[in-house]
Amino acid sequence: MFDNILIYFVIIPLVMLALVGLSQNIKQIRAVAVTGSLALTGLSIFLLVDYLSLRSAGETAPMLFTDSWVWFAPLHINLSVGVDGISIAMLLLSSIILLTGSFASWTIQQPKEFFLWLILLSTGVFGFFITIDLFAMFMFYEVALIPMYLLIGVWGSGKKNYSAMKLTLMLMGGSAFLMLGLIGIYYHSAADGNLTWNLLQIAENNAISENWQLFLFPMTFVGFGVLGAMFPFHTWSPDGHESAPTAVSMLHAGVLMKLGGYGCFRVAIYLMPYAANELSWIFLILTGISVVYGAFSACVQTDLKYINAYSSVSHCGLVLFAILMLNTTAMTGAIMQMLSHGLMTALFFALIGQIYGRTHTRDIREMGGLMQIMPYLSVCYVIAGMASLGLPGLSGFVAEMTIFVGSFQHADMFHRVFTIVACCSIVITAVYILRVVGKLLFGPVQNEHHRQLTDATWWEKVSTATLIVCVAVIGCFPNFFASLIKSTFIPDIFRVLGMN
Repeated sequence: MFDNILIYFVIIPLVMLALVGLSQNIKQIRAVAVTGSLALTGLSIFLLVDYLSLRSAGETAPMLFTDSWVWFAPLHINLSVGVDGISIAMLLLSSIILLTGSFASWTIQQPKEFFLWLILLSTGVFGFFITIDLFAMFMFYEVALIPMYLLIGVWGSGKKNYSAMKLTLMLMGGSAFLMLGLIGIYYHSAADGNLTWNLLQIAENNAISENWQLFLFPMTFVGFGVLGAMFPFHTWSPDGHESAPTAVSMLHAGVLMKLGGYGCFRVAIYLMPYAANELSWIFLILTGISVVYGAFSACVQTDLKYINAYSSVSHCGLVLFAILMLNTTAMTGAIMQMLSHGLMTALFFALIGQIYGRTHTRDIREMGGLMQIMPYLSVCYVIAGMASLGLPGLSGFVAEMTIFVGSFQHADMFHRVFTIVACCSIVITAVYILRVVGKLLFGPVQNEHHRQLTDATWWEKVSTATLIVCVAVIGCFPNFFASLIKSTFIPDIFRVLGMN
């Protein structure tokens, strides 16, 4: 087991949990969190380099570093692992956000208990991205969701109990649909009776009949789509963001919501391409509403967290929208959008938490002129805003342009009309981003007490600067990430659908 590099993405967080539990003071807890996060980031980079070298050497398998260990033989449950370029991109994103979230939680109250739950959440996230066994994937999915209740309910603010309960109930409802869908896939996974949970074997067997695909696809897509904040199942997300502590909001929007998009792509569409092709129009309508509705809702909010939360609904809706276009260009844009949104929304929530920690308000009507008081945080906020509205040179531009170009490849009126509607979200995004920047950072100082506030500390600068660099790297070198994603696309989808 231990000779496979992927298993260390679960082992390292488990070791972190043990060390945090044994820590005696806050300095030791911080050291464990930062050191473990750095180790995971380094492991992700090493995995990327190793993966690219194997691809360059001619390795053409859909997944690399595959291995499997029997877990529960009577039900064919194994801990099966494997990654492609998309999985590695998600692992990199998760490790970077966990690292920056550790710095953003430098002064958290009850740090031992907080980091125990935060690291448990990250264990589920990393396990989800490395496994190719549907049962293990579902288990890690639940491990990532359960800690959210306590992280928000104990360390949150505002109506935290309501938000934690709403988030948990809605996500558990989505999990119920997902579990039914996965069980259905399992019982139709093999025509010869040799049932399996293994993602690659199910795709190779291609044994799920067209009628069963039409029945199971909506369950699976909705199950994952709830976590991806798909309309009308999105309402848990803004409330959860509003009440969550900074690092939890960073992981929630930056990584956890990406499990939804990744699951829709990796499970629903990969295993049931016929149903995806037949039913995509229904979910295109819902995700198209998510894109525009989320952007319009952000325009009328006055709480910084709600603004960014509804922005996340819009951007994550765009991910699902692009996946449903079922062509290489749009899907490449969807994965790039997951990376871009994960980084820039984590940056937003880090900055909002730092501003709130000083001003003790998130209401933009009570703030103004912060550029002259805390210039570093203000400039970082402008950069995050420019990435969100799609400024060339930053990650948002390349991701959204790839999505729109891929979506417009469809020649029929339905797809092109919805692509144009989705494009309108760019203009709406510019409205609320520029509105917030103008009210928050410029103009006269609204509260004279704010003149006594200080700018970012060193740990806050480490967190925000790391995220800004990553956003800029994707924006300036998009070909590397596009090639990493596109070269590892599962071709069976397009072979079955007759697309390219």
